[in-house]
Amino acid sequence: MSLVITGATGHLGRLVIDGLLAAQVPADQIAAVVRNKEKAADLAARGVEVRVADYSAPETLAGVFGAGDKVLLISGSEVGQRVPQHRAVIDAARTAGVALLAYTGVLGGPAADFQLAAEHKVTEQAILDSGLPYVFLRNGWYHENYTENLAPVLEHGAVVARAGEGRVASASRADYAAAAVAVLTGEGHENATYELSGDVAWSFAEYAAEVARQSGKEIGYANVPAEQLLAILTGAGLPEQLAAILVDVDAAIERGLLAGTSGDLARLIGRPTTPIADAVAAALKN
Repeated sequence: MSLVITGATGHLGRLVIDGLLAAQVPADQIAAVVRNKEKAADLAARGVEVRVADYSAPETLAGVFGAGDKVLLISGSEVGQRVPQHRAVIDAARTAGVALLAYTGVLGGPAADFQLAAEHKVTEQAILDSGLPYVFLRNGWYHENYTENLAPVLEHGAVVARAGEGRVASASRADYAAAAVAVLTGEGHENATYELSGDVAWSFAEYAAEVARQSGKEIGYANVPAEQLLAILTGAGLPEQLAAILVDVDAAIERGLLAGTSGDLARLIGRPTTPIADAVAAALKN
């Protein structure tokens, strides 16, 4: 039996593998599924088994999973292609007879009515239809979605969004990785659903004030119309489809869909979630 991490060279996948090793899981019991073997050379050097497969090429998934494996399906990054990609992984996992399939979805599950959630909802249903033992890790927003993009905020003195007074219960990427580790290494999680989010929901005005406090710069919150935000994002080089999805997420934030604080994340990881202030501090040091 192996603990198998798909998308293992991505930000989240690497943190999950780090967490498994820190939890004293023997490296030879961890398998990293990657598209590019060279990018996983550092994982192989640590004793992790590297298995090469591509979500978009179902034939490459044959033999990637074994009977009794616990699999973490980290959702693909290619919006619009994720349903067939995820179905290919689910089919391969069912054929292999894995013991558990954990999936990183989105906070709210069926109640999430924004565009980015659509593929997650279809994937969850496909997992239910497969009959496999599952865990739904419905991840909320990551701190890093904001703190990794501080340069323009500092340059222009503004956090720009169209979320009104909506709040975001974000957590760090490492927090979500720790939850996945807890599920893969623990017992009693079969067929469970966890709504994962930070302990505290913050507003964009509060976020701007925190960046200002730590940076020593004047930073405000500019709540702009959707059309203006779309123009700003596309002007910064984002593809129009992705920019439209992000604008739609802001509208969901305004409706309160990413503000839930269930406490599931803190309970799974056995500690409070990382405050947004800590993520701002880390970003300003880089």
